[in-house]
Amino acid sequence: MVDSNSRIAWHRAQLKRNRDALKRLEVTLYTIGHDKLDQTEKAIAELRRKIAESENCVTAHDRQRGRPLGTDFGCLTNVSWGTWSAHNA
Repeated sequence: MVDSNSRIAWHRAQLKRNRDALKRLEVTLYTIGHDKLDQTEKAIAELRRKIAESENCVTAHDRQRGRPLGTDFGCLTNVSWGTWSAHNA
């Protein structure tokens, strides 16, 4: 998906990067010793906060733009395509 808004594109890239990092941290959470448990849990909490922030930003943008949430035929039949354009400023 391509975004003309660089801020939203950045948040989408951050979501992918932070979700991957969170997945790696959660896997390593069970393989580390107890001495680093606190640091790992803090890193996980920080990544979850960043993910939530980016999700909120992207969701608000998508709502504002009227972007359809689904791509199945039933959802798309109810969309008014005359008023929605990916090129609006």
